[in-house]
Amino acid sequence: MHKNFGIERVLEPKGTLPVTAWKLDNSAPAGPTELKVNLKRIAFERENFYQLCSICEYDENLLKERILKIVNERGKLHNPYTESSGLFMGTVAEAGPEYEMDGLKPGDNVVCMTPLAGQPIYIEEIEDIDIYYGEITCRGYVICFETAKLIKTDDVESAESIYLLRALEEEGSLYGISQELKHRNIRKVAIIGSNMAETIFYAQMVRDSAGPEVSVSFVIDSAYFSGIIEDELRTIFGSLIDDIYLVDLSKPYDAAEKIMGNQVSEAFDAVINLENIMGCESVASLIAKDKGIVCYTSINSRYGQGLLLVDCLGKDIMNYSLDGYSSFAYDFAVGIVKKTEPVLQRLDKFYAGKKKIPYKIVRAEYKGRIQTAVQQIDGFIYKSRMTAEVVEEVINVAQYDCNVIIQGETGVGKEKICNLIHQNSPRRDKPCIKINCATIQESLAESEFFGYEKGSFTGAQASGKAGYFELANNGTLFLDEIGSLSLVMQSKLLRVLQENTYYRVGGVQPKHVNVRVVCANNIPLKKLVEEGKFREDLYYRLNICLINVPPLRMRKEDIECLSEAFLKNYSEKYGVIKSFSPDAHKQLTEYHWPGNVRELENTVHRLYISEKDKIIGGYAVEMLLNQNVFNNVVTDIKKEHEDDEFMDFNLIMDEQEKKLIEYALKKKGTTRKAAEFLGIPQTTLARKKLKHNL
Repeated sequence: MHKNFGIERVLEPKGTLPVTAWKLDNSAPAGPTELKVNLKRIAFERENFYQLCSICEYDENLLKERILKIVNERGKLHNPYTESSGLFMGTVAEAGPEYEMDGLKPGDNVVCMTPLAGQPIYIEEIEDIDIYYGEITCRGYVICFETAKLIKTDDVESAESIYLLRALEEEGSLYGISQELKHRNIRKVAIIGSNMAETIFYAQMVRDSAGPEVSVSFVIDSAYFSGIIEDELRTIFGSLIDDIYLVDLSKPYDAAEKIMGNQVSEAFDAVINLENIMGCESVASLIAKDKGIVCYTSINSRYGQGLLLVDCLGKDIMNYSLDGYSSFAYDFAVGIVKKTEPVLQRLDKFYAGKKKIPYKIVRAEYKGRIQTAVQQIDGFIYKSRMTAEVVEEVINVAQYDCNVIIQGETGVGKEKICNLIHQNSPRRDKPCIKINCATIQESLAESEFFGYEKGSFTGAQASGKAGYFELANNGTLFLDEIGSLSLVMQSKLLRVLQENTYYRVGGVQPKHVNVRVVCANNIPLKKLVEEGKFREDLYYRLNICLINVPPLRMRKEDIECLSEAFLKNYSEKYGVIKSFSPDAHKQLTEYHWPGNVRELENTVHRLYISEKDKIIGGYAVEMLLNQNVFNNVVTDIKKEHEDDEFMDFNLIMDEQEKKLIEYALKKKGTTRKAAEFLGIPQTTLARKKLKHNL
């Protein structure tokens, strides 16, 4: 009989394995063949932790919220952006009657060698975050299956436990690389990394495996340790590291020249790459000698790019990607931690003298340096880090065959996000049917969604008609403005999502359907639920994953690249090449874009048509945008008062006066400049600002 690996804990989608599932059941108590372990400490995989820190800008409160959000949404600690998780330490709490304890008993401290990506976890509270080691102390529990690799350990709260968990996160690679080095004549090794604790572990492993004569160099991107002198690093590493190279990995050729000094004889027998950062694979391939080896600590650490580079450089280099579990790895990691404890203690002393905020700034400096280029994926153009994070989330969520809610203001590009999801999903070769629910008449909604049989009603087609679900079968159904559907139609939609079957109007035979539903709304559906306008059960059926698309005013770095892309498209369409002046870009960037990307595209189109010159200047942009302000005010009047039987002139004028003054203040920044912009005295503007509490 197979051991329990948790298939019964999978909630979404059913039939998948826990590690690949989107959501697990993390409820207690433990089942008959399960073990419950109370949490003490979690060590995150490096890329998982760095990505979370980056999103939260190294704000520990936001970081705690983000971690809890992942666990609450998924029932496991599995970052969908990086496809990584972590390991944990804890204390055995209880076991199901059929769970084989293998010498363990309640109260034993254990470390789990099985990643949390495939185990149900509940975190009650995160007590502390160690930014430097990528670990948290917390209260909660993990449900372990029979296939979990649990090892009894002496202590889960000491400094040694911090080191051990960090080493165990690298255990498969540490042991695997050590075996490679033992069977080769290795005299010179380079380690490319940024995490000093991990560098210490790998340096010790190299010395143990290749012998005392081996030379070990540490290569690190200079952005990581901006303001820290090389002597400080040498004091920490001591005799463990022979040479330290602070280089700019975004310029691989220059970095390789600095390391090797243009001498081929100085090439390295082995290069160990710990990083998944742009440029590291190029440096590794350049500084490794012919017949040498490059070891990547995981597939995610630029391994694929490294293979391509070696071919293009014409070098005979063996590339290895080493990761995973080894039965020898625990003892191996314990041995390395014991040998390096004095070095790790010096590292702790170094960290204690540093503040965490500078580390945040350094990481931001590094990210900003390598991610300033305009990026494009499947026609989705962007430059800002905020948009890049949304795209990362979308691409990773796309592979999970679950329902998705896309939220964002009108015109932010929700349909584009749906395209990204569909094109990067397993359903990419199937239809993607896009429907704007706001355009469907309520009386026709059922026949539009589910189709009808011939003769079902007066005016029906003689042959009947397929509905949206039938057209989208095995593909994706995008329901834009889903919040506009009536409650009756929402209940019918819920039934289809629950049972995957429906009846055509006038039909008697059930139709089975397999559709991924992606829906969008410009008003948060949760708010509509609270107002009683959207069914709560349908909301939770749809809300397996929620993607928030930020408005254009919050990602201003995207404005220039988007406007250039739109202008290029119109230049190709109409056959006359036009471009924006720097001042025009400045005007476009400073505008607040209430209509978001859709308004930006419309504005660029109008500028292209209306301007006779091939260079569109700032004055032309400003004049058109000022006209937009007036149009937006008029549009707001229509929206806000279209159902009124009469209009209060004074009230409406006050509302528009407030909007104009608010806009001028946002655009110009000071009351003096805002007053000049509106053509009124500064004292008048100041008085009206006070009147409207602006």
